[in-house]
Amino acid sequence: MRGIVKLTQTQAKLFLREPAAFFFTLVFPAGLLYLFGLMFGNDPDPEFNPNFGFLDVETPAFMALVIASIAFMGIPTAVAAMREQGVLRRLRATPLPSLSYILADLIVNYGMGLFGAVLLVAVGKVAFELNFSGSWPLLFVAFSAGALAAYATGYIIAALSPTARVAQTLGMVLYFPNLFLSGATFPRDVFPDTIKLLSDLMPMTHMVNLFQAIWFGKPWSEYGVTLTITVGFAIGGVVLAVKLFRWE
Repeated sequence: MRGIVKLTQTQAKLFLREPAAFFFTLVFPAGLLYLFGLMFGNDPDPEFNPNFGFLDVETPAFMALVIASIAFMGIPTAVAAMREQGVLRRLRATPLPSLSYILADLIVNYGMGLFGAVLLVAVGKVAFELNFSGSWPLLFVAFSAGALAAYATGYIIAALSPTARVAQTLGMVLYFPNLFLSGATFPRDVFPDTIKLLSDLMPMTHMVNLFQAIWFGKPWSEYGVTLTITVGFAIGGVVLAVKLFRWE
């Protein structure tokens, strides 16, 4: 157990020392939310949403953005690079259980993602008085399930990529369409019908819709199936990622 704690601490330091991971996880979402707040404010618009303002809609969407940044931009490149450099092979040769690295890395990525989401909400609440009508525990469950499902995808990309550069490319191919078409950065209500059809194909779209439904306090019937499917994907994805994980 002590070895896993030390490994987790080391992974956390490596994460914070990586400028891209630090920026896209902690700085970019909160900074973008603050910029949108300065531009559009958060006063409810009777024609748009009588109970919630622009930032109330965007904050849960940006929580999905935090997850996607780690899952597609951080995990694939970092894991593939450590395997390519032989670090994973040396870790496997230590007395630690073989899954210690995966567990430590998952703990760090989940913790950083959760911290990024909390920071996002804190900035919105303090600066623009966000309105929240849902359940915080239920949002936590949805965030955790969405994070595990997305992170598993990142580990699968790393496992299937022969090099770190290939993993980075594949991650970017997934990240940017999800970024712009899922409703995470721009509300789907402004999309033309053709773009909405493409948006429906983005996995992150359903995560955004799930977080927003819980945030707005909508009835279980509107998101229960999506939440259940997300939990299922999280469990299945983690199992598959562990099976496909390659040390060298």
